[in-house]
Amino acid sequence: MANDLHGKTALVTGATSGIGLASARRLAAEGAHVFLTGRRQQALDEAVASIGDHATGVRADVANLDDLDRLFTAIGGRGELDIVFANAGGGEFAALREITWQHYADTFNTNVGGTLFTVQAVLPLLNRGASIILTSSNIDTKGAASFSVYAATKAALRSLTRSWAAELVGRGIRVNSIAPGPIETPGLSGLAGDAEAAEQLLEHLASGVPMNRLGRPDEIAETVLFLASDASSYMTGAEIYVDGGASQI
Repeated sequence: MANDLHGKTALVTGATSGIGLASARRLAAEGAHVFLTGRRQQALDEAVASIGDHATGVRADVANLDDLDRLFTAIGGRGELDIVFANAGGGEFAALREITWQHYADTFNTNVGGTLFTVQAVLPLLNRGASIILTSSNIDTKGAASFSVYAATKAALRSLTRSWAAELVGRGIRVNSIAPGPIETPGLSGLAGDAEAAEQLLEHLASGVPMNRLGRPDEIAETVLFLASDASSYMTGAEIYVDGGASQI
């Protein structure tokens, strides 16, 4: 019963594939009505269709404030919000000498700005007892050659988790983050230039995990469900590492 989400309304950003889609499906399976966002309409329509009546799609780029205003209007038309999984984000490899202003701005605007202004936009809709969940990464506490800008955005999200938890505790709103390790998603494969390079990248990443494999999106979705539900009612300001032991062993 702790995971029962019937009567709850959730928002999952970046929900057209990978962790976001798996989490939207899991929340809907427990009874929540889930608003999904994504930048590509066709992918968003397919994601909504795969969930069914418990899902509503809103095309939105979290780095676009006008899109976030439309998202607020769409959710507000249904009522209030109980769960926010701010998952949208991404990054690209760039060695220090190769980092451009555009690379920096794009990564921070999406991962940090997009998360910040998504949560800010829906804040008036949040019920007392709502749960906000951010997607960080286990890279937020580790060095990452050629991935420093992305890692810095995830460290920023870890900091925001603590600060927002302190700020919203008076409203009974909990804020926690999830720090996945390498998860087998289209986004991870997309960091490589081609299929062969992607296979090599995934093998390399798996070799650095004590459990000797990549994680699955549904394994992250189970952690999202835990943080979204009453099962985690005494947790706020925390970060949960779901990375096969890579950050712990």
